[in-house]
Parts: sequence; C-alpha cells; structure tokens
Amino acid sequence: MTTLGNEQRLALLTPPKGKVRVVLDTDTYNEIDDQFALVQMMLSRDRFDVEAIYAAPFLNARADSPGQGMEMSYEEIHRLLDRINVPADGLVHRGVTEYVGFEKKPREAAAVDHMIERARAGSPEDPLYIIAIGAISNVASALLKAPEIIDRVVVIWLGGNALDWPRSFKKNAEFNLMQDIGGAQVLFDCGVPVVLVPAMGVTSHLISNVPEIEKEVEPHGAIGAFLAQRFKEYSTDHFGWSKEIWDMAAVAWLLEPEWTPSIIVPTPILTDTIGWETDSSRHAMRYVRYVDRDAILRDFFTKLRDFANS
Repeated sequence: MTTLGNEQRLALLTPPKGKVRVVLDTDTYNEIDDQFALVQMMLSRDRFDVEAIYAAPFLNARADSPGQGMEMSYEEIHRLLDRINVPADGLVHRGVTEYVGFEKKPREAAAVDHMIERARAGSPEDPLYIIAIGAISNVASALLKAPEIIDRVVVIWLGGNALDWPRSFKKNAEFNLMQDIGGAQVLFDCGVPVVLVPAMGVTSHLISNVPEIEKEVEPHGAIGAFLAQRFKEYSTDHFGWSKEIWDMAAVAWLLEPEWTPSIIVPTPILTDTIGWETDSSRHAMRYVRYVDRDAILRDFFTKLRDFANS
C-alpha cells in the first residue's frame, strides 16, 4: 500500500506553479454553481490541461436517484461544452450511479476507471489535480479501487462546512458531504493529499445577484445567456436576493492561491453523524479559510467577455 511521508505530502499540498493537469468531478445539474466553475476552468486553458470531466451522482428534488442525477449532470456538461465550442467526445465520462456508502464499497463507472488511468499517467512531481465539486463518490471509488494512486493526485474538494461551524446551525449538513458520508470518510482517512474548501463559513461569501449577472454574464454569447438563465431560474423572487456560487472557489485555489488563503491542519475525523472531530496526530491537509469573492468573479467576468469577443 502506498504511503506518504510528511515532506512528500506537504510538497503535494503546496500550490503549484505553471500549467497543471486537471480533471473536474461535478454534479453539474444539481444546482447552478457547477456550471460557472466548469466554464471558468475551461476558459483558463493557459493554466489548466483539462484531461476529463466526470459526471457525479446526486439525489434531491431534481433527481429521483443518484444515477438519474449523474445522467442529468452528464447531459448538462454537454450543454455547457457545446456553448463554448469544446468537443465532448473523449472528454466527458459518466460517473457512478450509487454512493460508496458506509460499507466503503467502490462503485464501477467509466469515470472511475478513467480517473485511475490519468492518475497512473502522472507522478509525485507531476500530479493529477482532481477538482471535486459534488458528492465524492467517483473519487472515493477510484481511491478504494487503486489506493496506490495517492502519491500522484491531489484532491481539491468543495465539501462540508467550516471546521468550526456551529453544529447547532444546520450541523455539518452540507449537500456534497451528506450525499455520501462514507465516501467522504474514505477521502479523509485514506491518506490522499486533500485541499478542503468548506461551504458555510468560507465559500458562503462567494455570492452574486441578478443585476450583476445581467450586466457581466448575460450579454456575452450563448454561454453567458445560458448561465444567466440558470442563475435567474433558481429563484422566483429576485428582490434583495443573492446566490452563492460555491464551486468556483475550488477552481480558484488552482488559478491563484491568494484568492483562497489556506493553512495546513490535521485532517479531521468525519463521524457517521457528520460531525468533525480533531486529532493532532492525523496526517496533514490544506484548509481554505477565506475566499476573495471580487477577485474570483472579476477573473470569470473578464474571461467570459474575452471569449465572447474572440
């Protein structure tokens, strides 16, 4: 079994310089933020060598089962890529249709096998950065199926709430985490380098509103109109309303670490009741504590405008 020494782990957790290899794991149709994150990543090809986009499962009012959620996300990824003129063939892969769950059982999917293949193609000096912005089931399945890849990947996960978020307020019931608690336990316990980007208390600051979207997004081509439509559809009452675009923060950590200041902390223990427990002897992870909302959105608006005018 592959293990990482502290020096090697810290090297992998150091924000990289130059162009990096990335894959995106996304429950794209679950909400509206994945769409913005995906487009920002795809419009940052000077920074990212995008090797794949994986559809992740989800279950909520939009989907009757995790598998249906995955399929709806798969279709949404195609709609987005079509509007930015990126061929989906060979790039987009279907993910698992079931959660890993408390039994810690890897699930089979094209996305899982492709993720393992791309991880094995790298090295500790040239790791694969897995930007995960949905339930962690695809990633956990890959780590369970091929545990030897932990020294050649870094997982950047938008999941859970801040480690000090009061349990009396919504507990730790963040959507990505509570979809597959067992899968998240695999992520935190297996030793893979993790950059944790929390939701409430950190990326809850990354918000926009309809007037801003209408001004800075909607006029800019088919993709701008589509993203604005998705944003405005999310609420029927826009007066005084703003919306978090959480998932952009995970992409932003790789784009410019100064936009998402982070620290090294021991990886928490995730309990079955979705609580955080601390143990100072645990292996290290990188923990994002703040997001520069203005810098992240300014980058996105600029790239979207330049793409539409190109």
